Amino acid sequence: MRLRLIAIGKPSRETSILINDYEKRLPKYCSFEVLEVKSEKDIESKLRGFVIVLDAKGKQFSSEEFAGVLSQHQDITFVIGADTGLSDAFKSKANLQLSFSKMTFPHQFARILLAEQVYRAFTILKKEKYHK
Repeated sequence: MRLRLIAIGKPSRETSILINDYEKRLPKYCSFEVLEVKSEKDIESKLRGFVIVLDAKGKQFSSEEFAGVLSQHQDITFVIGADTGLSDAFKSKANLQLSFSKMTFPHQFARILLAEQVYRAFTILKKEKYHK
């Protein structure tokens, strides 16, 4: 399985510590690539496979349901916008709009949550003990 994360902007040094912990675990389960771009216009040419954008108004899943979504695709690109989000025109091109909560989180937190939930999804699929 190939996963790609495209994120607008770079995380702070403090946030990077948390993000990197999960992102370093993922190659055990899949090919994982992170691309940090400067703006939304830099994203489109980098999209491939099943495209999932993070958006507060997107669909919510349990961790088990999210693992099921991942298991259905071999090539997935996740997109996290800047602090102002992504345009409606861009979001409409995605295969899935994903929300972690009805609450709005800073985009850097969204990246931490995504990395953790992707890792959790693989442990669910592999029936490992991480997910309780």
